[in-house]
Amino acid sequence: MSFDDPADNLSFAEAQGYTYELWSDLDRTLAMHYGAASSETQAMASRIAVLLDAEGVWRAVYSPASVSSNSQDVLEDCELLFGG
Repeated sequence: MSFDDPADNLSFAEAQGYTYELWSDLDRTLAMHYGAASSETQAMASRIAVLLDAEGVWRAVYSPASVSSNSQDVLEDCELLFGG
């Protein structure tokens, strides 16, 4: 999620080769709910990751989320919480 508009996020995702959607949060509502922003005027979202289960219950929060290890951390926690 970022505070960039959807067109900018789409261009960035395509340039990076991402195969998933990037969310835009122009009014920072989601960022404030999930803890990636502490105010509506924060310039950039903090780098966090939130692991939700199928019912939308928070199971883990990674803050700050590490660019180098976060995906592995999340996969390991998914295996522990939900099985392989």
